[in-house]
Amino acid sequence: MSDDNNSNPAAGSQEELAAAVEEALSDVAHDVEEQDPVAVLTNDLQRLQADFANYRKRVDKERLEAHEFTTARVIVEFLPILDDFDRAEAHNELTGGFKAVADRVTAITEKLGLTKFGAEKDPFDPNIHEAIAHETSADVTTTTVTKVMQSGYRLKERVIRVAMVVVTDPE
Repeated sequence: MSDDNNSNPAAGSQEELAAAVEEALSDVAHDVEEQDPVAVLTNDLQRLQADFANYRKRVDKERLEAHEFTTARVIVEFLPILDDFDRAEAHNELTGGFKAVADRVTAITEKLGLTKFGAEKDPFDPNIHEAIAHETSADVTTTTVTKVMQSGYRLKERVIRVAMVVVTDPE
């Protein structure tokens, strides 16, 4: 027998490989037989529940983002009307029924999360202000908003329109 193994060394390694593969397959088959079917099904169910929970969270997040985007688009269309209300109030023309309508529209937009910003004497912030003119003065120590030409608006935390302002720089 030793002559056969010495004359054909590949035959011995093929037999060893075949035996190793058969033993590995036997081990896998034995492991599968030993697994509890209830545990396997429970594991599958838990995985499916986690997948569904992730799907539901993603859909809810996308739905909320779509709602916020739509709300922002509608409110942007109302900004010129809110500007008209501000101009009417500045000229003391916001009275009577017109004032009631203006107050109602303003209350609705505030309820949706719209806030106005940009007031005189605010420190200039290029993230929320657009400077349309610069002046200098010894009365200020930092760049300051001195006149608001058009108010800025923020919807919740997102700026939907920057304030157009005149700023004064220190001399």
